Amino acid sequence: MSPRISTAQQSTPQQLSFDELDTPLRETTFVVVDLETTGSSSGDDAITEIGAVKIRGGEVIGELATLVDPGRSIPPYIVELTGITSAMLIDAPRIERVLPSFLEFARGAVLVAHNAPFDIGFLKAAAARCGLPWPPFQVLCTVKLARRVLSREEAPSVKLSALAGLFRVGTQPTHRALDDARATVDVLHGLIERVGGLGVHSYAELVDYLPNVSAAQRGKRGLAADLPRTPGVYLFRGPSEEVLYVGTAVNLQRRVRGYFTGSETRARMKEMVALATRVDHVECAHGLEASVRELRLLAAHAPPYNRRSKFPRRAWWITMTDEPFPRLSVTRRSTAEALGPFSSRTDAGEIAATIADACRIRTCTKKIRQELPHGPDCPESVVGGCPAGSEPRTAEHYRPAPVSALAMFRGMDDAPLARLRSRVEELAAAELFENAARLRDRTAALATALHRAQRLAALAAVDELVAARPRDEGGWEFAVVRAGRLASAGIAARGVAPMPVVEALVLAAETVIDEPSPLRGAMAGEVGLVASWLALPGVRVVRASQGYAEPARGGGGWQEWCALAHRASA
Repeated sequence: MSPRISTAQQSTPQQLSFDELDTPLRETTFVVVDLETTGSSSGDDAITEIGAVKIRGGEVIGELATLVDPGRSIPPYIVELTGITSAMLIDAPRIERVLPSFLEFARGAVLVAHNAPFDIGFLKAAAARCGLPWPPFQVLCTVKLARRVLSREEAPSVKLSALAGLFRVGTQPTHRALDDARATVDVLHGLIERVGGLGVHSYAELVDYLPNVSAAQRGKRGLAADLPRTPGVYLFRGPSEEVLYVGTAVNLQRRVRGYFTGSETRARMKEMVALATRVDHVECAHGLEASVRELRLLAAHAPPYNRRSKFPRRAWWITMTDEPFPRLSVTRRSTAEALGPFSSRTDAGEIAATIADACRIRTCTKKIRQELPHGPDCPESVVGGCPAGSEPRTAEHYRPAPVSALAMFRGMDDAPLARLRSRVEELAAAELFENAARLRDRTAALATALHRAQRLAALAAVDELVAARPRDEGGWEFAVVRAGRLASAGIAARGVAPMPVVEALVLAAETVIDEPSPLRGAMAGEVGLVASWLALPGVRVVRASQGYAEPARGGGGWQEWCALAHRASA
């Protein structure tokens, strides 16, 4: 016996995306399902009957009903409850024959069930046993919806039988799958009619409505009403027009609306929403532009409710002092030959110590005149002294040490890294494994820091670069990058000639002003965002004013060794 399927119209919609679920509830397809089973455990018990009703716009467009052979006898109390006996299931199909038909019947719809965790749990368990992938269904529980919509006085119980009486359903529940699914359809329609008067008109709004939130929080949902459903940046403003919080979104309206629902559980954000009086926004061409604009707005406003990246311009750099015997210095101020940036002074200090050790740069702070030697007062670094050693050295003899370090910064010489690696190998050969591990980790940290700094500096060194990335919906995303900064962004939709768009974006691009630093004054976070975007699959360089490449002897060539080092330390 095969499943009995009836349809009022031929319609096989694809799985709905979240954006499509913003369409009105009357245009959303629901499949209301009910199961009968041999018990209450989806892991140990089995399905004996499936009933499902497909509806859209208040109309029934299809039904599915079938008994299912569970491969075991039916417990007496289940027979008494449902009336389904083992004899009735002798010719019934097994679940592996039924489930594919149900999944095809429900494809593209929102699944609805009364006590959804029970029914959906059994269906998922059956799919796993049959080796079938479970589709990414949106699921709605009418028990949960009823508890949210109805008061305790109106509905002391939310059992299906009680709600069937309250909404005067056309089919009474009988503990048979199709009857109960039909009753649930009428209950769903009654509940949707109730929430429609509260401004809930789409499935996405219904999901937002389900959690119980304060009236004040929900009352500010109107702040999102006029926002576009496009990528961009949003700014919550307080009563004095101060910026409270800055964020990015792929869909501005949907993201901001989430702050006024139960999906927002962070206490700080609820406090921020309580203070907010309006929401500004900046529409962006694509995600890269949104991320860059967010970073710039954080730097401009330092919003109190943003925890991360509130001060993106703050960074630490490793520089070389200007004196006869130069030393490494960790400072906030960059120079043209600095290494960085680092978010933590501690991290910068540890890297500087490793560089000093590798290049034999002095760490003593005593000022030494040009005509005097370095060394007599400094013990060797092996006993906690100066890496430059105690042997007297003139300024001329000392000069190769800082020159070597600066060459390593620029990726022109990786000999210091090679020396550190050789020392790691020597320590391991001498079975000084703890010492070898510590030096290995310090060397890997230095190589990683060099790679990051050189990667960002390579991008910042290009005066102008135009890049394109294919869009999922067709067409192209474009970015005009000048000295590491996003100077212009736009898109060419499917069917639009791309090169005229590129020319217009270049003409409208921002002018950048150089500063004496490896990143030419750009924020490290912004250069990093652009570099990550350029590394995405499918991105291609349309044109560039000069070559965009990392140095051949820089930290990038050490990343395979660093990966091995990280795995060894894990």
